[in-house]
Amino acid sequence: MDPIPKSPYNYANKIVLISLKALEEVMGKNGLNAILNLAHLPHLIDNYPPDNLDREFNFADFSALNLALEEMYGPRGGRGLALRAGRAAFADALRNFGALAGAGDLAFKVLPLHAKMRIGIPAMARIFTQISDQYSTVEERENEFIYTIHRCPVCWGRSGSDKPVCFIAVGLLQEGLKWVSGGNEFRVNESKCVAMGDEVCEFVIQKTPIS
Repeated sequence: MDPIPKSPYNYANKIVLISLKALEEVMGKNGLNAILNLAHLPHLIDNYPPDNLDREFNFADFSALNLALEEMYGPRGGRGLALRAGRAAFADALRNFGALAGAGDLAFKVLPLHAKMRIGIPAMARIFTQISDQYSTVEERENEFIYTIHRCPVCWGRSGSDKPVCFIAVGLLQEGLKWVSGGNEFRVNESKCVAMGDEVCEFVIQKTPIS
């Protein structure tokens, strides 16, 4: 695969560290090393970014990781791994960030489901806006929430795809919703994707849980 041209935007080191650990958990050390080589990121082998919130990891490199997953495992296999990694990343660490830490409090736990979602989904968007150059917004509609990533690190620099590709973001949202709601699973579909030529990456979150 060709290298993706560098972006003016960066991700916090900690998010990338969490993501790489999640990928390693899902595919093993050797699998991840093969992905890093394919993504033109061999310098990250046994040398993950530091555990801090400095914005030092280029969006293009994060996008290359996701593209390498697809190239190596095929669209379907790559999708499954990215979903699992996104979920693991949230379960492992992101729920400890300030904006969401309150979701574990008793006062939050006794709120009705709809109120939890109304508070929790924008809180997730705020985390990424605060600790990275990823800018996200949330809009509530009658039966769904629309979660929009205006600058997406997952598909940065990609084009010509015939389908959405930001599965690590879908996995993160799924696991985040499970945490915020107290254990429910929700349907999350990416309806727009920059890799398909759209201006933003947009995710439709159904208000009614699947389970």
